[in-house]
Amino acid sequence: MSTPIIAFAKDWHEDPTSNHHVLRELAKTRRVLWLNSIATRKPKLSSGRDLGKISRKLREFVKGPVNVENDLWVMSPLALPLPHSQVASAINRSVLRTTVRALRLRLGIDRFQLWTFLPNTGPYVGTLGEDVSIYYCVDEWSMFSYLNREQTVTAERQLLSKVDAVFAINSPLAEAKRQLNPQTFVSPHGVDHALFATALDPSTVVPPDLAAIPHPRIGFYGTLRDWVDFELIAHIARKRPDWHIVLIGQQLTDISAIAGLSNVHLLGQKLHSELPAYCKGFDVGIIPYRIDERMTFVNPLKLREYLSAGLPVVSTPVPEVTKFEHARVAASRDGFVDAIERALGETGHAARAARSLAMKDETWSARVAKVARTVDEMAEKRKQR
Repeated sequence: MSTPIIAFAKDWHEDPTSNHHVLRELAKTRRVLWLNSIATRKPKLSSGRDLGKISRKLREFVKGPVNVENDLWVMSPLALPLPHSQVASAINRSVLRTTVRALRLRLGIDRFQLWTFLPNTGPYVGTLGEDVSIYYCVDEWSMFSYLNREQTVTAERQLLSKVDAVFAINSPLAEAKRQLNPQTFVSPHGVDHALFATALDPSTVVPPDLAAIPHPRIGFYGTLRDWVDFELIAHIARKRPDWHIVLIGQQLTDISAIAGLSNVHLLGQKLHSELPAYCKGFDVGIIPYRIDERMTFVNPLKLREYLSAGLPVVSTPVPEVTKFEHARVAASRDGFVDAIERALGETGHAARAARSLAMKDETWSARVAKVARTVDEMAEKRKQR
């Protein structure tokens, strides 16, 4: 059995991210203890969503670790949600050490690797008894509008100075982190190809809420955040009133730009396992992101998922997307409409099958196995020293 992993990650119940894909793969061959988010920002007590989150975390702490699949265990540790307070960090450090010690005894974890997907976990690295520490960097956290930029930069610098190695999801992000930690590697996102290729299976049924919407269907799924260009979506809807734009995901920002447009359909949040069936019902998959400083460091998970499902893809000029020959990129609003028009002519089964086949070797299992080998070798060398 490979060395167990204890990981700081986003909350397990949220929409699947690279945290989920990486740790689920690792849990197929070793014990993984997933520690739900210890707060990257101070909660708003006026927010029902934030208060509900605090209440849920308290219930989960009392419940203890839960085996969710394979050898993956999920636990919500107690932590004061004041990520940039030195006093809170000291208290959290003491509580977390005690919690982790108890969890290790309960789950039979002796030696372990500490992995973190969060930028504010520097105070805990080196205090929990880990053999080796890893920062799996999935984004430029300081550029999120809902986080304090200066405080996030400071917290991540501390983390980068303490971990043994960093894995970043694209080259620009790796270059930025390598300035502070020379042991930085590039590890691009993967895809659950087998799951999304079921969109090509004749037995896969398009869900009723999508099937009720006329063709052509221009689809997007993902959290509806401020990086989605709703003005662009509104422009497409007005320019082509016979097209139907379908948006799937939790709404966490102002979407007034698309209000009242009868050919824009909000279907809400769906399970990750349901997405291939929705992809089957889409004619084109879109990535309508606002192009700003942060986009250099973004690697959209949905790009490889759309393609694995056989969809033609149209995107704004996200740098990572421009590398894919199977995706169309458009810089202007009218250009985006024209690109969708052309993509609608490429929806035949043969074209879909070819796009899916192109993604067959870009699996999460291959990506994660490579990272795990690197970390295991690093830990073994340290042990020998």
